[in-house]
Amino acid sequence: MTPEHKIQSDILVAVSTHHCTIFRSNVGKVKTTDGRWFDTGLPKGHPDLYCFKWSNGKICYIEVKNEKGQLRQDQIRFHKMLMKHHIIHCCARSVDDAIKTIDKELVGYGYPDWKEKEK
Repeated sequence: MTPEHKIQSDILVAVSTHHCTIFRSNVGKVKTTDGRWFDTGLPKGHPDLYCFKWSNGKICYIEVKNEKGQLRQDQIRFHKMLMKHHIIHCCARSVDDAIKTIDKELVGYGYPDWKEKEK
């Protein structure tokens, strides 16, 4: 089974060479050396990666899972919010999933409730 961090790294490289600018979302809390907690500020469930297409500036969010990875409830809630606003996003289990989503501008690809719609 391929580790999620390997899939994520492969997606970062592939998308960055695909006429897009891509960012990794650093999420979570860490304890500073002086004992305070630092929170990245991103909402719970925010996808692992996000990018924009150079051709039209459209944004795409990418949640990365390996072949057995399960979505958490907060990730599903974030997906539903993106669906409501027709934002391009996917749950990618491979580089091909991410590239397909970006190229076809798919909304919700790879999530359990996803159904392909004709453009």
